[in-house]
Amino acid sequence: QVTLVESGGGVVQAGGSLTLSCTAARYRETVNTMGWYRQPPGKQRDLVATITTGDIANYADSVKGRFTISRDNANDTVYLQMNSLEPEDTAVYYCNAHWTRWGADFTSWGQGTQVTVSS
Repeated sequence: QVTLVESGGGVVQAGGSLTLSCTAARYRETVNTMGWYRQPPGKQRDLVATITTGDIANYADSVKGRFTISRDNANDTVYLQMNSLEPEDTAVYYCNAHWTRWGADFTSWGQGTQVTVSS
């Protein structure tokens, strides 16, 4: 079982920046692609960005050029640097990790961290 612990959410004014981090606590599991999703109030959870162990990143169109995802494989940690934040970025942000053990694939989610962007 892989447990994800997130940090870094908060309240920021439009145009500001925040950095989220998420660390995977594991035993013998292999952590593969990690990513961030977000769920605005009353809406569904959507992809923000993902990153493979080889640092191949994928972004939602709405955050391209403003957000940067990165990871530290040695510490099983993924980061989301968010710049030029907009009120529309307000959401609960969830960390996600795909991991492997016993030849099978699994997915874990973090508990979520609130990001609020004020206008």
